[in-house]
Amino acid sequence: MPRVVFLLIPRVHLLDVAGPAQVFSTAADLGHEYVLSYVSEETPVATVQGLPLHAEHTWPCLEPDDLIVVPGWRGPSRMAGADTLHRLREHHAAGGTVAGVCAGADALGRAGLLDGRRCTTHHASQDELARLYPRARVVRDVLYVEDERVVTSAGVASGIDVALHLLSTRHGPSAAGRVARAMVVYARRQGTSPQISAMLRHRGHDDETVHRIQNLIDARFTQRLPLSMLADAAGCSERTVTRLFRQATGLTPLAYQTALRLERAEHLLGQGATTETAAREAGFGDARMLRRLRARM
Repeated sequence: MPRVVFLLIPRVHLLDVAGPAQVFSTAADLGHEYVLSYVSEETPVATVQGLPLHAEHTWPCLEPDDLIVVPGWRGPSRMAGADTLHRLREHHAAGGTVAGVCAGADALGRAGLLDGRRCTTHHASQDELARLYPRARVVRDVLYVEDERVVTSAGVASGIDVALHLLSTRHGPSAAGRVARAMVVYARRQGTSPQISAMLRHRGHDDETVHRIQNLIDARFTQRLPLSMLADAAGCSERTVTRLFRQATGLTPLAYQTALRLERAEHLLGQGATTETAAREAGFGDARMLRRLRARM
């Protein structure tokens, strides 16, 4: 009966704990007999969101099939001590898997488990992770990375993705799919998926006219949207639409719509769709256009 042990650091994020915990708890409900445990150097454990958590001081006995998950936290926080870091190293050396969600990668780095390995963390913390652990190979703008039983993820909702990935690795995609459906998760995202979707990546501006245009494109990106239609919706000329959109996002409206279509097609391909089906569902005229765009990536 495999065990999942959550190492809780003070000021932990609730979703970094609850997301993966729900995945393995649901897996247990569906017949995969996981036992969940929570350990910390102090209890109750303060959370960023204000709800204290109870955890045990004593670690359970671990076997190679067991998993240690280190959820992320918000600094400043008292880090794990030498004995805790030794337990992380010891479990991995014995053949076990260790996963860090968001800032949890920092604990793995302090334990020496990132040296020479590919890893990731939240996009806002990637530079800091690379600075602290120069021997680590930080992979940017991905949801999660697995390298020799050391798993790291971007944090927040990606903790669910990495837990589903671990289930799929252990029990097959069907088991992970059943858990995702039970949790009403839209779909299991691949580790190589970008941390920020194309829809959000170009929303950091404050031009309300461009936001209105983006809202229209977001809602109907699979359809043909002539520039004249966008101009009517924005209440300005076609030339002004193109100028404002490029100033705010760095793209033309058509390039933005194409990015949304391509991201949708990549998601469908990751779920097993054929190129023809993905192209059709994403709004491309045919599979040849999708193949050309993917070849440029």
